[in-house]
Amino acid sequence: MQLTAKASLNHALLISICTPQFNGDEAAESLAELARLVTTLGFKVIGTQSQKQSSTKKLTVLGAGKLAEIARITGNKGLLFEGGEDLTDEILLTEISSDELPFSCADVVVFDCDLSPSQLRNVESQLGVEVFDRTGIIIEIFSRHARTRTARLQVEIARLHYLAPRLRESTSGNKERQMGKGAGETVLELDRRKVRDQLAELKRELERVQDEMKGRRTQRAELFCVALVGYTNAGKSSMMRAITGSEVLVENKLFATLDTTVRALQPITQPRILVSDTVGFIKKLPHDLVASFHSTLAEARDASLLLYVVDASDASFRSQLDVVHEVLEEVGVEGVKKLLVLNKSDQLDNEQQQALMTEFPDAMMTSTRDPADISKLHKYIVSVAEYEMIEDEFIISYTAKGIIGEIRSSMSVIKEEYEYSHIKLTVRSNAIDLERLKKRITNL
Repeated sequence: MQLTAKASLNHALLISICTPQFNGDEAAESLAELARLVTTLGFKVIGTQSQKQSSTKKLTVLGAGKLAEIARITGNKGLLFEGGEDLTDEILLTEISSDELPFSCADVVVFDCDLSPSQLRNVESQLGVEVFDRTGIIIEIFSRHARTRTARLQVEIARLHYLAPRLRESTSGNKERQMGKGAGETVLELDRRKVRDQLAELKRELERVQDEMKGRRTQRAELFCVALVGYTNAGKSSMMRAITGSEVLVENKLFATLDTTVRALQPITQPRILVSDTVGFIKKLPHDLVASFHSTLAEARDASLLLYVVDASDASFRSQLDVVHEVLEEVGVEGVKKLLVLNKSDQLDNEQQQALMTEFPDAMMTSTRDPADISKLHKYIVSVAEYEMIEDEFIISYTAKGIIGEIRSSMSVIKEEYEYSHIKLTVRSNAIDLERLKKRITNL
């Protein structure tokens, strides 16, 4: 099950089901977010439809009248909307009606909720076009953006979990054609067994890869680690690039980054401070994706400091921050020092910035485009790291070759005193490194 942006499949109509538990501003914000998700896949949103329902469990999801109206919108594929790729708020918040179109144009329908396999089949048969739900769209984006072996394994496991109950019997040939001898298996049964076998093999391979990742995290455990966490497209990758000088991917797209990147803070410190950029979160993130990315999010669980990066110019960032808290709690992140970073401050005026700082007095207002802000964030990270370090004093003979150089390259040297036969160094570092240095000096 793969979505493909092509000439015959590129105009999407979005459907919102408003229920007593999900309506008003929350439904509008979610629909706007779905539009950005669909656009990230290369489709063009030509309009929206919504309907109030008591729940999303109806066999055809929508009422008969609304289905008939949408069927008229999807009945003709000839209309091409003019304009650029960017979606405007006016398009997102204005419903499109079949009466407003010279002829029908939508060839993809996307629901802003999860649909069961039977619901998908029922709606597709009514509309005659491909129908997708929110989870299917998110999983497809993850599939396209996963670059490392770990991310690809995690996404493929989630995709197969999503695909398995949606497998359908082939419409060509004999649907109940038997495979092999004896009782045999139908084509559908065989396909489902293949998916189960694939899942089992992928999970075994992911366990091997996760063991390697755990080993690398163990090696980094002695260093102070900062993890950037936040909603998708909050600017985490731009911040990562700014404070580490690394050439990480920066795109104005949802889920542009799925793979955890670890780099050293720049300018370099002694001891080194590591920074990791984690996968972004989103409302209604499919459970299978959260489960699959547990090992990736372990970077946040093992961090010494979490930077909660939010897009301060987005009016819905407070609810997005709630999502970040929920996901991190689900994967067991607790007891880690946190700093709320109100990012993209360059898109706010002075009055808006002051109001936010009044509301969030312990937060830091930043723009990755302002070197002064990046310097301020760098100093904060270093100050937190130094606060957790321990100060100790060592007397080292001049004949101890190499040790002094190693200390200067891996610890913060506070004071140096030169005597006739030795040098006295006052250094700051973590307890593990200091204990290791003591043993080495003792054994000289």
